Amino acid sequence: MKRKQVLALAVIALLAVSQAWSQRKSADYKDMYSGEITTLNYLISGSQNEHYMFANMIDNLVEYDQYGVLKPALAESWSSSADGLVWTFKLRKGVQWFDWQAKPYAEVVAQDFVDAAKYIMTKENASAVSDMLVDYIENGDDFYEGKTSDFSRVGVKALDKYTLQYTLAQPVPYFLSMLTYVTYLPVNGKFLAEKGKTFGRDHKNVLNNGAYIMTNWEPNVERVLTKNKKYYDQKNVHIPRLIFRYNKEAATLSPELFLRGDISYAEIPATIIDSWMKEPAKKAQIHPARLSTYSYFYGFNFKPTFAAEYEPENWKIVVNNKNFRKAIFHALDRKAAMLTSEPYAPERRIMNTITPSGFANTGGKDFVDYGELKAINAVDSFNRTKALEYKAAAMKDLAGKAKFPVKIMMPYNSGGTEWTNRVQVVEQQLENLLGKDFIDVIPVSFPPTGFLNATRRAGNYALQELNWGPDYGDPETFTDPFVADYNYIFLEYSPVYRQPDGKSAYDRLFEEARKEVTNMTKRFELFAKTEAWLINEAVVIPYACGGGGFEASKLEPFTYPYAPFGLSELKYKGQVVMDKALDTAAYEKLEAEWKKAREAALQKAK
Repeated sequence: MKRKQVLALAVIALLAVSQAWSQRKSADYKDMYSGEITTLNYLISGSQNEHYMFANMIDNLVEYDQYGVLKPALAESWSSSADGLVWTFKLRKGVQWFDWQAKPYAEVVAQDFVDAAKYIMTKENASAVSDMLVDYIENGDDFYEGKTSDFSRVGVKALDKYTLQYTLAQPVPYFLSMLTYVTYLPVNGKFLAEKGKTFGRDHKNVLNNGAYIMTNWEPNVERVLTKNKKYYDQKNVHIPRLIFRYNKEAATLSPELFLRGDISYAEIPATIIDSWMKEPAKKAQIHPARLSTYSYFYGFNFKPTFAAEYEPENWKIVVNNKNFRKAIFHALDRKAAMLTSEPYAPERRIMNTITPSGFANTGGKDFVDYGELKAINAVDSFNRTKALEYKAAAMKDLAGKAKFPVKIMMPYNSGGTEWTNRVQVVEQQLENLLGKDFIDVIPVSFPPTGFLNATRRAGNYALQELNWGPDYGDPETFTDPFVADYNYIFLEYSPVYRQPDGKSAYDRLFEEARKEVTNMTKRFELFAKTEAWLINEAVVIPYACGGGGFEASKLEPFTYPYAPFGLSELKYKGQVVMDKALDTAAYEKLEAEWKKAREAALQKAK
């Protein structure tokens, strides 16, 4: 059979599957959580925990369907200038903002995107998601830094009620994918002004225009999102309510509560997976969890703010010694750490780079195969011999300058059993290999609520397991967390890497790479050089991709918006809560069907 005929049949199958999904009935989705959100102000929050709420409450201009094809959302159509600098969007008419009681407040218009951008780019508002506007929009940096107070000079304009225009500082080849992130959500300016500092304080102080409306939020009790019955695309919203109940022991109790029918989804931790595999009734309700493009890595902190008992001044000395970092880099047995999450196939998640394989490619070549990354990606960083060689070199370098053993304060989130177990494995493994005469790894427990604010963002750690999810479809997204003035590793505070202008040596590589916007091969080469620097200097230790493990879930898979960046995979739009969970065979059958349908959808989109 010819390829065109195969694709034609696949398109027919795709349409049939889509029609079946649109006719599906769904139960409510019920889940538990242990980490409470701290705000519903989506104009400032950089927390994925909170982004789960925003993704379902407010729509972007564009979105991805379940096959990863970009399609209209609040924008019905768009166009760009020949030089790629000016993007014009025609908004869908009649879309409404609703309050928490589902009462209409106002129509969604182009000015809403201008008002959101102005708020985000106002430095005093301290938005954690401002970079994707400030760094890309014409005169965005000047407004943010106060060089101009005239926002009409900034490249975000409402040409008329339903026409929005962005003018970029330079061409951005992945601009459309950026529009699916939280930074490009709209806000009603009148409502924002009315609420002032109370905007987003709770569900009564925020508006909704998306698939769901947050109808209840009692902190540390319950969050409820109810289907927006007046949503413009409600035919693709099947789950009546999303109900999230607080329980500080959620990670531990979820599997049992799933068996009792109290919740719709549960991760099955590595600590109990064997028992589930041995019981047919339980095994029939679990399947492998999909891998994600979230990147997990261990980061060294160059701006320690932790308590005196952990000796921050001593840490400042040793962390700036490359041989010390290299000793830890090569001593970390990532497979041993991963066994706490993936006892059956730990290798499936381990990564040698920060950017996951398969995330980005140009000219048919994967990003991780460019430049020095290719060699890095081919070799396991765990090496006992090298670790001990670097230990000896570090002790020689630091003799008389630093105190040994070095205290390594390592925070972890106590809300999950796997992380709790993993930090203990890492402690024992590093100390056993490098010796307690060299290091003293000290795990420190923090509660789930406010975890990042208390640890990484505050510089309250020495070495910590960190993570990053891509915001858009380009390798730049995995390198920008480490630039100056961001709250990852604080490299600009290193006397070794700090430049006279206050930035780090790394920033120079990053800035050179991001300036290349026309030659994609060269762009990939430059970003590969940038990422390789982080790894070769051992300021970051790549660890793993997200997802994986096993899950018990009544959610029908492969029906949610699919994209490895932005808010897409945080949405419940398109999903169905089934009567019972899928086993591995049923899951794999659906996955195979989805892959065929995706190929057809991508071909059709071309």
